[in-house]
This record gives sequence, C-alpha cells and structure tokens, in this order.
Amino acid sequence: MAADTANGAKSMQDAAGLAVTFATTPAEREACYRLRYRVFVEEMGARIPPGHGGLERDRFDAHCHHLMVRERRTGMVIACTRILTDTQARLTGGFYSEQEFDLSMVAGLPGRVMEIGRTCVDRSWRNGGTIAMLWSGLARFMEDNRFGFLIGCASVSMADGGTAARRIVADLGDRHLADEGRRVTPRQSLPTTSPSGGDAPSRLPPLLKAYLRVGAKLGGAPCWDREFGCADLFILLERRDLTGRYLRHFLERRRPAAPMTPDRATA
Repeated sequence: MAADTANGAKSMQDAAGLAVTFATTPAEREACYRLRYRVFVEEMGARIPPGHGGLERDRFDAHCHHLMVRERRTGMVIACTRILTDTQARLTGGFYSEQEFDLSMVAGLPGRVMEIGRTCVDRSWRNGGTIAMLWSGLARFMEDNRFGFLIGCASVSMADGGTAARRIVADLGDRHLADEGRRVTPRQSLPTTSPSGGDAPSRLPPLLKAYLRVGAKLGGAPCWDREFGCADLFILLERRDLTGRYLRHFLERRRPAAPMTPDRATA
C-alpha cells in the first residue's frame, strides 16, 4: 500500500465492547467483503457478477485500506468502510466515485483527497454508537495523514423511484449544499417520476445523517446506481470543517504504541 499510515496494529478505540481497526490479513478483508455481501446483495438486492462466493468486492479493493468495527466478545465484523487515497487512486485510474460523477472539480481542491466507500453496518448494529466508531477511525486516519478533503457517496433507496432522494436534496440544499465550484454532475440522472408521499420530509439514512453531522456537504444532484438499486448523493468534507466537538470526540482517544502501514491487499 502507499506510505499513508493507518494506526491499527492494535484497535484504535475501544468502547461499549467494540473496537475499530484496519484489516491487515486476507481473512480480515474477507470478513469485510462478506459483510458487504450480506448488506448490499442479500439485503438491498445489489446485482453483482456470478462466481462471487458470498463476497462483494471489486477492482478497487486491492488498493484500499479497509477499516472495520468488531464486536470484541465474538470478533464479528459489524461495520466496515474502505479508504482509497489520492495516491492509490492513480493506480486504479481514478476514484470509484468518478464512475458516477464528473469529478473534475477534485483537481482544484487545495489539499490531499481520500475517498470512502462501500460503508455498511450489520442490521443488528445500526445505531449511532457503531457509526461513531467508524468515524473515529476515519478522523484519525484523515488527521494523521493530513488529508484536506474526504469524498464519498451516501445511498438512498430507489424503491420509490427516487422520490425520497430528490426530496432529501431539496430539503437539505440550502443548509448543506457545497459551494458552486465544488459541486459535481451525475453521469446517470434519476429516472423521471411523479412525486408521491405529500410534503412530509424524507427520513435521512443513518450514514447520511452522520456525514452531515460532522460537517460534510452535498455535491449536488444524485446519481442513479442501477446495479445497487439506489440513488447516490456525493459527499464532500473539508477537514477544517469537521465539527469541532466531533473532532475532539474522535481524536482524543488512546493510540496504539506504534503506527502501522497495512500490507498490500489482495482481492
């Protein structure tokens, strides 16, 4: 992997019987891919190529740091996300999000960029505490390696044809929309549908709520991800905007004795 260091030789944070760390072995990475399969394929109905063996993975995984939250008692991986750094993205031909959005604005960002993706939490552990554990690892990595920006996508179900996704963007736009020069254009717009459900606000997905809570901005209109059956909202977080009290909460944690650089992943 690249020279970016991930503090994870031991768990970076312990709380309420959970520990957050980086996957450093093939078995740990496979556990992340199996969780992704359960959430994205079995639960959400994502379509992936045959011969998967119960693993959800792609060509980007070999170049990513895989962050995971474990239940300490059982060792079960209950949440995970992957980090693709700007240096590693050059080896893949770009960030994953570039498949869904025109990211030409990224070149103009004044600082290093890291992308998170495939973020998921086991159904039984979807609560603020688990998501906060993931964010503690992300914040630590972002701070240690001096990344100026974090990008990624938050997914909204397309079961209603995209009505909820459109309403979320409309409801959040005034307060949470990125500056015009930092917005993106989706490569596949949502299908045209008639709005339904009245004027009631749409419920924010927990991960999107967490992104906004720490200071992230929406990049504009959502992209239709046909394979995963969802609308993806582009997220941009500038490190200096990371909400002060959350930054302190995430970073004022016990560090392991020494930093660790994960080995090259093999997908």
